[in-house]
Amino acid sequence: MTNHSETTGSSENGDAAGQEPRAPHGVHGGHATPMGHLDCTTYDGHSAEHQVTLRTPAELADALPYLLGYRPEDSIVLVALHDRGGRGRFGGRARLGIPASADDWPAVARQLAHGLVTGSERRGARPEQMVAYLCQEPGKGESGRQVMERLRGLAQKLRVECGLLDVPVIEALCISDGRFWSYCCGSEECCPPEGEAMGLPGTSVLAAAATYAGLQVRGTLRELRGRLLPWENASALAQEIALDTGSMAIVPRILDGASRTGVAEETLQLARQIMQRYALAPAVSGTLTEDLRDDQLLDHDEAATLILGLQDRTTRDRAAEWMEGDEAVLALRLWRALARRCVGPYGEHAAAPLTLAGWVAWSTGDDLEAREALAMALGADPDYLFARLLHQACNEGLDPESIRRCLRAERGDREQPESGSPEGAEDPEAGDVDGPAPCAAPATGRRRRTRPGDAADARAQGHGQGGDGSRPRTPAAGGTRPLAARVNRTRKRAVRSRGGDTDGDV
Repeated sequence: MTNHSETTGSSENGDAAGQEPRAPHGVHGGHATPMGHLDCTTYDGHSAEHQVTLRTPAELADALPYLLGYRPEDSIVLVALHDRGGRGRFGGRARLGIPASADDWPAVARQLAHGLVTGSERRGARPEQMVAYLCQEPGKGESGRQVMERLRGLAQKLRVECGLLDVPVIEALCISDGRFWSYCCGSEECCPPEGEAMGLPGTSVLAAAATYAGLQVRGTLRELRGRLLPWENASALAQEIALDTGSMAIVPRILDGASRTGVAEETLQLARQIMQRYALAPAVSGTLTEDLRDDQLLDHDEAATLILGLQDRTTRDRAAEWMEGDEAVLALRLWRALARRCVGPYGEHAAAPLTLAGWVAWSTGDDLEAREALAMALGADPDYLFARLLHQACNEGLDPESIRRCLRAERGDREQPESGSPEGAEDPEAGDVDGPAPCAAPATGRRRRTRPGDAADARAQGHGQGGDGSRPRTPAAGGTRPLAARVNRTRKRAVRSRGGDTDGDV
């Protein structure tokens, strides 16, 4: 459940609703009573069970970053609780940004509660209870307590919406300015009006247990997204000029069927060279320093060539095969760097590298970066069907191994053509998919660069138009079954095996 339009939330909207933690060393909730006492369970590598009991609102507030894997900002968070033989477990969680207007609160509360409950039901585990969090820093001249009072109505709407679904909210907390308040506890002994100070990060018993279990709490979503946002610095203009120049040379070759394959090979070969360059670069510490190093190793013309080449669907699908081991680490660095180079009017071109970054992150077990990168890809191009299908599959808890098997098989067939279909053979099951689309003139106002190749793997879902109702596009000239179509088939099989509806919204 993602609000891609961001009309009812902050710029950080984009988390999945109902997504169960999949890490083998996860933190799980335990026994839940109407007072909100929870046992948190972690598992070490020898399957020994360790119990951490959460008995107070303070401990619940401290648990939030470990449930999400990051520290939320300006966020509404719902966490589901499930009963397992008399002992509870933390289940799915959902997050949306806090709307600036109180008029939007009812709709957002309804969307969040309904999304988390129905998402959990699709996975066969309807929650019995909920814990709600409101996280927002004070505005200018505002105190944390004033934030808490201002958001009280939002907390009440969340409780009402969950109650209408017969899933009571047993605790609702506001976290602001380093303190927390409970909307459910009326005792001033444990929840004074001035709030309680949050403990220092990493100092609680839960923090110690999570560290022992191998869980990481990253920074904020803003910091994670900052690694993928386009440049807004002095180098952005030089990169835009390189993209303009590259478009005149590369786009006509992609649109020409005779030279399209050559562009694909040149794009992939250059990508391999950059990845090798990254592999040989000295290690540095810190994500910002890492990104600056990677940017320095990639010049403007190289970035333009790769960004434009990846607009071709078949080229992008082949690049998606770099998804495991050291190859995946290097590819993810490259996709992040290319996303940062999609500057100015080339913002829509970021959909391809952002989708590849999301796929590699998901394939390597980083669901958080996967969801954010895929949501950003949809922000760049809402019709980019490959991103939509991957985002939905990730949110539905699909095992990426099923997609990796498809890509391994295709890579093996290409390396041994005699054992498989020849390159360029038509797949009768592929359906009508996107291929080269003619370039359009820039629109008035904001300049728009029409991308070569497919913008959305249209009709891979089998609809009459572009997969999600978008306009039809020119079919691809040959190529094996598009990766988006294979993702969609795999996702539908997984949903059907759980008895769910395969036609739900992305």
